[in-house]
Amino acid sequence: MISYLVRRIITSIIVVIGVSIFMFVLLHAIYPSPARDVLGLSAKPYQIAAWNKSNGYDDPVIVQYFRYMGHLLRGNLGYSYAENQDVTALFKERLARSVYLSGISLLIAVLIALPLGIYQAVKRNTIGDNIATSAAFILYSMPSFFLGLILIQVLALSFPIFNFEASQSTSVWAVMGDWYSMTLPIFTLALITVASFSRYMRSSSIDVLAQDYIKVARAKGLPERLVLTRHLVRNASLPMVTLIGLSLPLLLAGNLITETLFNFQGLGYLFYQSLQKADYPVMLAYTLAGAILVVVGNFIADVALTVADPRIRLA
Repeated sequence: MISYLVRRIITSIIVVIGVSIFMFVLLHAIYPSPARDVLGLSAKPYQIAAWNKSNGYDDPVIVQYFRYMGHLLRGNLGYSYAENQDVTALFKERLARSVYLSGISLLIAVLIALPLGIYQAVKRNTIGDNIATSAAFILYSMPSFFLGLILIQVLALSFPIFNFEASQSTSVWAVMGDWYSMTLPIFTLALITVASFSRYMRSSSIDVLAQDYIKVARAKGLPERLVLTRHLVRNASLPMVTLIGLSLPLLLAGNLITETLFNFQGLGYLFYQSLQKADYPVMLAYTLAGAILVVVGNFIADVALTVADPRIRLA
């Protein structure tokens, strides 16, 4: 087990380094220097060259990369000249709000998808299963921005039950308590995730229900409730462990759309603004955060699945 974890950690580090090199070189080719942003569009070539030399932007790209990584290891994500602020400070201001939005959406999605998938498997091909399947297909094929617009139109404009805009508070505690403003963005993310998770859970539950140990438990006269809770839920939930880990970077991408749609001051909206302003230090930091989430999500999924399933540990 320890050797497996060591190998996975080493592999994860190599992947993150590879992604960081690729993104740094790519963005450097597009945006080699922020001198124009600092000095203005009327700056002379010799002024730009002098600024680049004094700030290290005339060094070879590999030297700039190692300098950036050195700063990154010390917690310095660079400087946003468009925002006139450290990227680290910008991320700290918004990180907690984005984590809350992603975390509560994922939690709600899991709490809905698990029982829904089991219900569909037990009652497969019934009216309830067909309705849930149709709803899942509709939500799964629907872009998150379109679902958000529908929710805004129906639940905020036509019937003003919730706010059409997310909470504008800078305090994460105030955001957590503002359900009037946060319900629509949370359920925009959660409903699409439910559509995906419930389909996997239904398929997995159907496979488990066909196993011999389920038939033996029923043949022994074990009540159906105990058959489902003791034998079905744990075994059918194993694929969900992997899905939850892999969904972490997808939630970051979903935040980009949802936060922009509901004007929520999180990391996704920050990235959207950086795209408009060509703020490459923020874009690079956000992309690296996404790469790290992909690696961490895969690592957590592998480890959690190994812990949850003794058969994998024995193998």
